[in-house]
Amino acid sequence: MGDDAFGTVTPLTAVQQPIGEQLIGAIERAVREHGTDAVVIGLAVNMDGTEGDRAKLARTFAGELAEALNLPVHLQDERLTSYAADQLMARTDLTHKQKKARRDSLAAATILQDYFRARRDATPT
Repeated sequence: MGDDAFGTVTPLTAVQQPIGEQLIGAIERAVREHGTDAVVIGLAVNMDGTEGDRAKLARTFAGELAEALNLPVHLQDERLTSYAADQLMARTDLTHKQKKARRDSLAAATILQDYFRARRDATPT
């Protein structure tokens, strides 16, 4: 969850559902609860910049989600976000299991920060 006016991001608990109606329902509930006006989805881009099957799946899901929510759904490159999450937790006293439970939320927060940064950098001053 974040505020693009201030560029602040707060990780939420990750939704552990496969892509489909249950995931859309969980996201709909989160959107209502937090008063969200747009959604950002991570786009799995290969390190060479190409898109594979996971990116195609994300694009399809983003379209389905936009239709279900009647909100804008944006895609953001998610390369190295799990690595960044791991780096944030590297020197903590968390167990491997605790780190794994937080990784997706922290990676999602990084995706949203990257999205805000890209929008800010693209806006002429």
